[in-house]
Amino acid sequence: MNPNVFESLPWTPEAKEKFNNIPFFVRSQARTQIERIARDEDLDEITVEVVEQARQKFGQ
Repeated sequence: MNPNVFESLPWTPEAKEKFNNIPFFVRSQARTQIERIARDEDLDEITVEVVEQARQKFGQ
C-alpha cells in the first residue's frame, strides 16, 4: 500500500487496519467516501467508527 494514502486526515491504527480489509480495487473510492463522511461530521481524524459508517452507508 502507498504509505501516503492516509495523509489528508489522520487515521487511527484501527481505522487503517479496517480500511486495509477493503478490496484493493475499491479502496480509492472508499477512502474518498470515508474522508467525506469525517469532514461532513467535522471530525479531526478517521476512526474505525467512520470506516464502519461508510461501509454500512455504501453496503459493503
